[in-house]
Formats: sequence, C-alpha cells, structure tokens
Amino acid sequence: MKAQVTAFLPKIFVMTKQEKNDVIEVLKGKFSQYNNFYVTNTESLTVAQITKLRNHCFDKQVEMKVAKNTLIKKALEGLDSEKYAGVFDSLHNVTALLFSENPKEPALILSTFRKESKGERPELKAAFINGDVFVGDNQLKALTQIKTKNELIGEVIGLLQSPIQRVLGALLNKDAKAEEVAPVEEASPAVEAEAAAPTAEVETPAAPEAPAAPTA
Repeated sequence: MKAQVTAFLPKIFVMTKQEKNDVIEVLKGKFSQYNNFYVTNTESLTVAQITKLRNHCFDKQVEMKVAKNTLIKKALEGLDSEKYAGVFDSLHNVTALLFSENPKEPALILSTFRKESKGERPELKAAFINGDVFVGDNQLKALTQIKTKNELIGEVIGLLQSPIQRVLGALLNKDAKAEEVAPVEEASPAVEAEAAAPTAEVETPAAPEAPAAPTA
C-alpha cells in the first residue's frame, strides 16, 4: 500500500549544480543588460493568468523571468552585492522578475493586470530603477507616474521653446493690432478740388478751306 501511495506522489524537480550555475549566469546577464527590474510575487496565480501576464509583458517589450530566490540572490551578489543590497529582503515566496528599458512599463502592466483580474496579484515586492530601490506594493502607483527619459527630454524642449513662442506671439499680436488701428490718409484740398472740377470740353478748330483756283 505504501508503494502505491508513493507512486502517485509528484516528482520533485531537483536541479543539478550545472543547471543552477546556468540559471545564475542567465540572470546575471539580464541584470547587467537592464537598469530597471521589478521583483514581484506571483503566488496563487493560475497557469492561465501567468500565461496572460507573459503575453502582456511580451507586447510591451518587458522580459519576464521566474527563478528561485536563492539563485536570484547569488546572481546579484556575483555582480555587486552592495549595489543590490536593498533588493535582498524582497526575495521570498514565489518570485517573478520583470526586466524593462522603460522604468514605468512593468508598473503599468501590473496595475492593468490587477484591475482586469480584480485581484492583488502580482504583488510588487521591490523595484530597482536606475540605481534606486523602491520597496513595497504601496510604491506601485508612484512607479506608474515615473517620467521616462524621452518624456523628460520633451518637457525640457517645451520649456526652452516656450519663451520664444511667447515672444513671437506677442510680436504677431502687436502687428495685427497696428494694422487694425492704422489711420486712413485724407486727400489734400487741392486734390479734392481737382477731382471735383468738371472737365471743360475743348472744341477742335475746323480745317481752313483751300483757295479757289484762278480763272483762265
């Protein structure tokens, strides 16, 4: 009976040392490639929900990696333990990593996914954004409002162009008003008299008659 029960138990997947090292190297490559990554808790999500989350990430060019916390920590320690020290405390329970060039895109994905599923998962455990660490799920809303590099550049350009546009607008308005209030020049009295005087009719003199021819 004992043997029959054992046969139905699920097999525990045990990674070899080489497989663990391979995962660590892959993670180190991702941490080196991206300046932004999110540490999330995907516990209690169904397989269908995980698949849907992956599709959302794929559509927004966000890479999603699920790995053991111990391997994630070893990968971070292998790169710079001091730099990533603020992330270590968040490595517990089930962890899914979201890597992105855009610092706020993963936050938008998590927020949208949770609204659609009407749940609290995935939970944000921590986010590493350009060297700064944001810890806790209560940081999610603030992360959705982060300004990207392109947005900041656009705002700076707008600020630089604003004074020029105001000056040009003022000059254009000034010219338009000047045209509206410009006085109409009055004709001089002499010109008016000349224009009002009737035109005299000049008779053309008749041609003189030719003298009569002498009689022979």
